[in-house]
Amino acid sequence: MNTNQILPAVRRSTVFNGACAVVVALTAGSAVAQEMPSPEEMWQVIQQQQQEIDALKERIGAGEAQVEETTQAIEAVVESMDAGTAGAGWWDRTQIGGYGELHYNIKEDSLDRVDFHRYVLFFGHDFNATTRMFSELELEHSLAGDGKPGEVELEQAYIERDFSNSVTGRAGIMLMPVGLLNEVHEPPTFYGVERNKIENVIVPTTWWEAGVSGTMTTEAGVQLDVMLHSGLKVPTDSFKIRSGRGKVANHDFEDGAVTGRIRYTGMPGVELAAALQHQADLTQGSDASGTLVVANADVTRPISNSMSLGLRALYAGWEIDGDEAAALGADSQNGWYLEPSVRMALCPLRDLGHQGRQ
Repeated sequence: MNTNQILPAVRRSTVFNGACAVVVALTAGSAVAQEMPSPEEMWQVIQQQQQEIDALKERIGAGEAQVEETTQAIEAVVESMDAGTAGAGWWDRTQIGGYGELHYNIKEDSLDRVDFHRYVLFFGHDFNATTRMFSELELEHSLAGDGKPGEVELEQAYIERDFSNSVTGRAGIMLMPVGLLNEVHEPPTFYGVERNKIENVIVPTTWWEAGVSGTMTTEAGVQLDVMLHSGLKVPTDSFKIRSGRGKVANHDFEDGAVTGRIRYTGMPGVELAAALQHQADLTQGSDASGTLVVANADVTRPISNSMSLGLRALYAGWEIDGDEAAALGADSQNGWYLEPSVRMALCPLRDLGHQGRQ
């Protein structure tokens, strides 16, 4: 083989390999240059990042200011609602209601009687979200005045305030928290034309006094009531409890009374309650103390959309200390009743429980 032919081929190969080495070297140098930017390029990157940080701070500050403005606006709306100035007039926060009873009694031993027994007007007003007032004005037996059978009475007039979601206080003239009918005595809430004798003689429905009270409720349906109030003035010649009601009408008030009640309504259609009252002197002058105990149950169960079965039970008893009451045989006065019922309605029954104003 010709040596001159071989050598040029070797040289060409060497030159080619050298060119490859140069290319590789240049490529590696370029990669290193990209990983390590110049100081000028680093300064530009830092300035750009600083601008982005400043812009982000401005956006965060604007968001915080907007949150603060929104919070202030919400607080202003709440305050205006509490003050009753949220675009609503007083008439939007005032409630008016009432009821009436017209009785026709057929009696075997005397003449039949017709009587518009009572006409009641109810007024309520919400001063704000936590404070309100209630009042109830009643005309009994249609006609009042000298020698007339009727009376004009103020059954309720009190201020109520919510101190929390579970604690409420009241002050004024209030119905006593005892029995089934005294607080909720409208005609649809009891059976028959007249109220039963136990909650007329032993518990003198309708019975109200002046005082202060507090109510605490729980999520389990338990309610506690405590009331400090004016007392009865039972006559010493009979010791009839009903005759001792003063109705807060320029009534003697030498000795007051305290009443407590616990009530359970945690199950639909079920009400259980027990009340205790004590007065140091029932007569306002003879030191004859009296204690009232009341226990009651009211259970209602629907059996169809238009029919329900009910059962009411109540016990009420007075224990009176004093020689005068014992001499008349009136030192222990008590009674009870059991009342099963069937209730039918022309329209579906929506709520079978008592709806008091509490």
